[in-house]
Amino acid sequence: MRDRQYFVSLLASKPYGTLYVGVTNDLIRRIAEHKDGLVAGFTKKHGVKMLVWYERYGDVNDAIAREKKLKKWRRDWKTNLIEHDNPHWIDLYPAPIGHGSRTSRSSLRDARFSGMTGRA
Repeated sequence: MRDRQYFVSLLASKPYGTLYVGVTNDLIRRIAEHKDGLVAGFTKKHGVKMLVWYERYGDVNDAIAREKKLKKWRRDWKTNLIEHDNPHWIDLYPAPIGHGSRTSRSSLRDARFSGMTGRA
């Protein structure tokens, strides 16, 4: 049986632009939907299309709890979280999956992607 993966992500309209926190079980598909303007609402209205940070989870409840926690964070805390791993606000789509993606409490915790270090 295939292990399920869930992702909590931060998207931005541009570096230091409008931020959006989301959770999904298919990060590549979900970000593609945002980029193609298929997601009506906040992200489409504000042009939020750049994947600038994410974490991978094996349990949906952990992912949802993390998303809810991040939604309550102050903007500067979210900015610091992004800049810890992605100081230049590079759009991480579509490269991250399987290439040192961020994860919570797993062996990929210290994986590297383009010089960025993952942390829980």
